[in-house]
Amino acid sequence: MYKYLLRPVLFLFDPEKVHYFIFGAVKFLDKIGFSKIFKSIYLVEDKRLERNLFGIDFKNPVGLAAGFDKNAKLYNQLSDFGFGFIEIGTLTPKPQDGNPKKRLFRLKDDKAIINRMGFNNLGVLEAVEQLKKEHRVIIGGNIGKNKITPNDKAILDYTICFDSLFDHVDYFVVNVSSPNTPGLRELQDKEPLTKLLNKLKAQNTKLAIKKNVKEKPILLKIAPDLTDDQLLDIITIVADTKIEGIIASNTTISREGLKSHQLLQEEKGGLSGAPLKNRSTEVIRFLSEKSNKAFPIIGVGGINTAEDALEKLDAGADLVQLWTGFIYEGPALVKKINKALLERS
Repeated sequence: MYKYLLRPVLFLFDPEKVHYFIFGAVKFLDKIGFSKIFKSIYLVEDKRLERNLFGIDFKNPVGLAAGFDKNAKLYNQLSDFGFGFIEIGTLTPKPQDGNPKKRLFRLKDDKAIINRMGFNNLGVLEAVEQLKKEHRVIIGGNIGKNKITPNDKAILDYTICFDSLFDHVDYFVVNVSSPNTPGLRELQDKEPLTKLLNKLKAQNTKLAIKKNVKEKPILLKIAPDLTDDQLLDIITIVADTKIEGIIASNTTISREGLKSHQLLQEEKGGLSGAPLKNRSTEVIRFLSEKSNKAFPIIGVGGINTAEDALEKLDAGADLVQLWTGFIYEGPALVKKINKALLERS
C-alpha cells in the first residue's frame, strides 16, 4: 500500500515537509490506537531473530538509523513498525537550525537522497525530556558537535551530550563523519579521533562508577569515503581505545554512477540510498576481514531489499540499519528482512 498508493502522493511534495507531516500522522494514529494494528502487520517476533551485542539484547537485528528521529519524539511509535532498535540524533549540546533550506533532495531514478541538513536539532536537553518516557525499544544516542564549535573544542561538545544522555540511552554513537558540518570529518584523523574516544571512554567509566551501573557501549560512525589506509587506522583506533564497535557507514560525497538529472547530482551534501550499497558493503567486509572480526559492526547504506541486508550481514555486519530504504520502500522492508532471516535459519 505504501509503495503504490502513499509514496506516489508523498513524493509530489517537498521531502522535509513530508517528513514532518509523516511524524504528525504517525503520532495521531498512535493516539487513536493504531499502534496495535501496525504491530500486527509489521512486527515479527521470533527467538531466532534475537541478537546480543555489547551486552544488549536486541529483539531483531534491523534498526532505524540516526537522522530520522533527530529529537527523540517518535521512537516508541516507530518501533511499532518492527524495528529492533532506534537511533536518535544526531544531537548537539545547543539547539541549532542546521543549514539553509532547501537541503533535502530525492533522486528518484537512483532510489537515493542527498541531504545537507547540518545537524538540525532542538538540543540534547530537549531530547532528554522526550527520553524520560518509557521506552518500548532499544535506543541509541548519536552525538555530534555544534557548527560554531571549533574542532579544538569539540571534545567538550561530545562530552556534554554524553553526560546528558547517559541515563537515557542504551548505547552511544560518535558521529564525526557527516559531510554537512564544516571541518567535522577532520576529527576522523587518527590523533584527534583517538583523543576524543579516549575522553569519552574515561567519562563512561567515571559515570558508571558514580551511578553504580554498567558502562554504555560506544560506537563510532565512519564515512564510506575513507581510504584503505584510513580504515586500517580505524581498526587500530578501535583496539587502542577499546570502544565497542563501528557503524559503517554514513553518507558519501561521491556522485559516481548516478542516473538522476545533473542538477540534482550537483546539490551539495551527503548521498544515501542505493548508490551507496556496494561501497558500504566493501567497507564492512574490509573492516571485518582485516580486524579478524575483532569488533561488532552495524551495517547501513543502500539497503532497499531483504537481499541487500543479507549481503551486509554476510560481509560481516552483526546488525543493520535503514534510512533511505525505509523512505522508499516503507515499513514492509523491515518485515521482509526479518522474514528473510528466519527463512535462512
